[in-house]
Amino acid sequence: MSPLQKHIKQTGLKRLVLAFGYSSQGFKAGWREPAFRQEALAAFVLVPLAFWLGNTWLEQAMLVGAVVAVMVVELLNTAIEAAIDRVGPEWHDLSKKAKDLGSAAVLMSLAFCVLVWTAALWHKFLPA
Repeated sequence: MSPLQKHIKQTGLKRLVLAFGYSSQGFKAGWREPAFRQEALAAFVLVPLAFWLGNTWLEQAMLVGAVVAVMVVELLNTAIEAAIDRVGPEWHDLSKKAKDLGSAAVLMSLAFCVLVWTAALWHKFLPA
């Protein structure tokens, strides 16, 4: 029985334990990606800073959420790239399109994060 079949047939706590294990493996795989490592290290600094910079829980949530969103999109982009690479090494228009779309999603999440943090810093140090 494959690990996926083993997971699907489980219920309750056993299924949650297996799902946590698969998620842990995903984080380990993500950590092997330089872009994800850089974003995780930035998050190590930015998340605590968000609690100093944000005045309300909503501001803090936006700052933290923008950072977490970048990491989530990076993991999804890495998953897309891995799936495309699994299909084969030959160049194909649809493979390129999938990878380019994943890259564009990362860029959009990074731009959003920069905008949120810039606005928060502006508000903190250059109030109107």
